[in-house]
Amino acid sequence: MSAADSFERRAGRAEHLARESAAAAEPLRFAAALFGLQGRLASAMAARHVDAPFTGRLEGDAYRLFDLGEKLFAFAESDGPPELAEEAKTRRADDPETARSRLLLFWSGEREMAGDYLSRALLRPYMEMLAASGVAPERRHRDGHCPFCGGRAIVSFRRSDPETHGAARFLVCGLCGTEWPINRIRCPSCGEEDPVKLPSFQSERLPGTRIEACEVCRGYVKSIDLTVDGRPIPEVDDIASIAMDLWAIEEGYTRIEPGWAGI
Repeated sequence: MSAADSFERRAGRAEHLARESAAAAEPLRFAAALFGLQGRLASAMAARHVDAPFTGRLEGDAYRLFDLGEKLFAFAESDGPPELAEEAKTRRADDPETARSRLLLFWSGEREMAGDYLSRALLRPYMEMLAASGVAPERRHRDGHCPFCGGRAIVSFRRSDPETHGAARFLVCGLCGTEWPINRIRCPSCGEEDPVKLPSFQSERLPGTRIEACEVCRGYVKSIDLTVDGRPIPEVDDIASIAMDLWAIEEGYTRIEPGWAGI
């Protein structure tokens, strides 16, 4: 499946969930439109890669993304929630060096930059295009982060494991979409493995979704149980349970990587 096809699949799932979830319909519809646009951007990037390959070094590749970023920022300004729309308006006025600096700050992986929604939204099709092309990005890798690009986990999921007759746990990278396995009893953020310090929380309304928290670093990741229903696309279905994120924040937890609802 091409990167563009993957985005179209996410867009379709978001549109489907928006029709079923009144509480999260608005962020799901925005996400559906975003995924559709990212799919078109991924196609444009793939075409450029054929003509002149991207290197995986963002310091140089960034300049070839700016015109596509303009399309993303224009969309966010016209269709996004007020705070994101204002940020997109500012980004559209950036000169090339400022725009490059913003992307590189996000690329540095520092925790305080995790909330840069627009940089991640632009780099996601770039990263998926690199992955589909077999071009490994030059980026610092940290323990517990994506083995391909070094990004943080945006969501977790559980899937049946025939070898253990149980469920295996996986993480999904918020920057490139790569999935990788992780121990069922382990915090993706700080590596804590004491089960007493790793509580999970569920809602009766959403039995296939839970909050996987850590009392040591106070971080959490949302988890989607594909053993209950195999249809969900974890990072899309995550949006439908935004109420659980709001609860976790009220309880003093911080999400490891914001989801596509911006929380």
